[in-house]
Parts: sequence; structure tokens; C-alpha cells
Amino acid sequence: MQDFRKLTVWQKNHRLTLSVYRATARFPRDGLYGLTGQLRRACASIPTNAAEGSGRGGGTDFARFLQVAMGSASEAEYLLQLAGDLGLLPKPDCERLTSAAVEVKRMLTSLIHKVRTTPRRQPPTTDDR
Repeated sequence: MQDFRKLTVWQKNHRLTLSVYRATARFPRDGLYGLTGQLRRACASIPTNAAEGSGRGGGTDFARFLQVAMGSASEAEYLLQLAGDLGLLPKPDCERLTSAAVEVKRMLTSLIHKVRTTPRRQPPTTDDR
């Protein structure tokens, strides 16, 4: 088990999630359970899955949870685009948040690759004790 808070991708996405919550606070109230909620849930799902996967212990499980986080990051990227196109997010905010989401996806891709290619630690044999 590892401390998920030490994962750079978790830290980066936690900051993104906080920024999205702040940005969506300015969205119209009638969108609270529509685009606002969906965007917030997608962003929060990314670090949530990274945290859950890191607590599972095994590389295969961790990689699977990181893949789910990747799907949520793609969803968040699209929803940010939609919010920008609808005029709910000012263009500079949309570009900044979208850029952060794309960076998170790159980081997740790298971590997934690392987790999948790192050999599993074998239990010690009697000769290794």
C-alpha cells in the first residue's frame, strides 16, 4: 500500500478538481445538476480512482483503476470544452483547465505504462531469507 497523496498525478488532479469547483460555482444555478455536477464528478473521479487503486496493493488492480481515472479525465476534458463553447467558462479559464486535464491524461498514461511494465515482486524463497 502506498500513500496516494505522494503521487504527482494525484496532486496535480486534486488542484484541477479544486479549480473546477471554483470555476463552476459561477455557472447558472439551473445547471447545478446538469453540466456543473457532471463536470465536478468527472474531475473528482480521477484522483478518487488513483487513491483507491493505490490502496489495492497489486499492480494489475492499480493499473485498472488508473484506466478508469483516464476515462474520467477524457470526460472532464470534453465537458470543459462544452462549458467553454456554451460560454459558461471564459476562454482563458477554459484553456487553462483543459490544458491541465490534458497534462493529467499524459501523466496517467505514463504511470499506467510504468505500473504495467514494472515486474511484480516475488515472495522470498528459502534461499533469499
